[in-house]
Amino acid sequence: MKITYVLLHAYGMGGTIRTVINQANAMAEAGHQVELVSATRRAAAPNFFVDPRVRLTTLTDQRTPAPAAPGIEIPYGEAAKDTFTSAVERGVINYLRTVETEILVTTRPGLNLLSARYTPAHIVRVAQDHMHLGRYKPAVRAAILRDYPRLDAVVSLTRKDQYEYRQALGDDGGVRVEQIPNPLHTLDVPQTDHTGKVVAAAGRLTRQKGFDLLILAFAKVVDRHPDWRLHIYGSGKAEPKLRKLIHAHHLYNHVFLMGRTKELDEELAKASIYALSSRFEGFPMTLLEALNCGLPVATFDCPTGPSEIIVDEASGLLVPPEDTAELAAAVCRLIEDEPLRRQLGAAARTTATAYGSDAIRLRWETLFTSLLTAKTEASG
Repeated sequence: MKITYVLLHAYGMGGTIRTVINQANAMAEAGHQVELVSATRRAAAPNFFVDPRVRLTTLTDQRTPAPAAPGIEIPYGEAAKDTFTSAVERGVINYLRTVETEILVTTRPGLNLLSARYTPAHIVRVAQDHMHLGRYKPAVRAAILRDYPRLDAVVSLTRKDQYEYRQALGDDGGVRVEQIPNPLHTLDVPQTDHTGKVVAAAGRLTRQKGFDLLILAFAKVVDRHPDWRLHIYGSGKAEPKLRKLIHAHHLYNHVFLMGRTKELDEELAKASIYALSSRFEGFPMTLLEALNCGLPVATFDCPTGPSEIIVDEASGLLVPPEDTAELAAAVCRLIEDEPLRRQLGAAARTTATAYGSDAIRLRWETLFTSLLTAKTEASG
């Protein structure tokens, strides 16, 4: 098959970028002809490994800053609205109108909407949603309900979001709604030995990820276990506020903002516990990566994702969303019970195997083949 993936910025950092590149790499390794298209470019090279068999194309090079008029296609409320300048929109639209591929996969609401409007109907058009429908602003949701029915398929990361899309678009809306989770980049990663007195967390330093809540929870942990440390990996605009919070609670010897790392698996394996404190998620890849390293997890049961990955008391500990006292209690329980850490860690590793790249690739291949067959039959 000839498969094209379109990202807003393939040269950036973030879970969506990493997982889409992983998908492209897996498809190329399986023998498919794969192109990865970056709508923008602001760096010399991608942060994540791109298989040499994947053709990488840039539509708008922004490495030299220049004045840019705002775009008119993408509704306000799309998180990347500011990136969709008139030049970026024009570059994407021109590409979509002339693209030569069998399968076109777009990867965020703005790109999905442009694909629905401008990609020729003879191409199989697949929209990925890496967040979930319930989080979108009214204008974005209205555009989704209006334009997504022109697509061939919408693929959500969770079963809950699949249900919400089917309810919103209708069973006879003309667009197929499926659920396929993101894959791990590999199952072959370092494993924790459960002895390091470190709790790990990772993600963008934004309000969504709730690291302010985690810091408050860890303050309670330190009262009982002052010899344990919290390492938070990632960068983002919330960093100054988080540093102030650390100092306000005198946690400068206990909580460390570690910055971004390209060796997250190695860093996770040095910890003994993983904590997820997000206010909401699409599909928490860092949670899966922690499970893959054999880490027991304490996590908010936030919408959406954790409860579809973790079975409470079997492969991790789920606590009520934004309840810092309960999160602290779960972390303390894991600290104080090493056999439980090891038991949940073993179950975590088993859970992670279901998200290996080969297993997820097969699900995508099955979907693509079905969509191509339906398109061929419909055309005659």
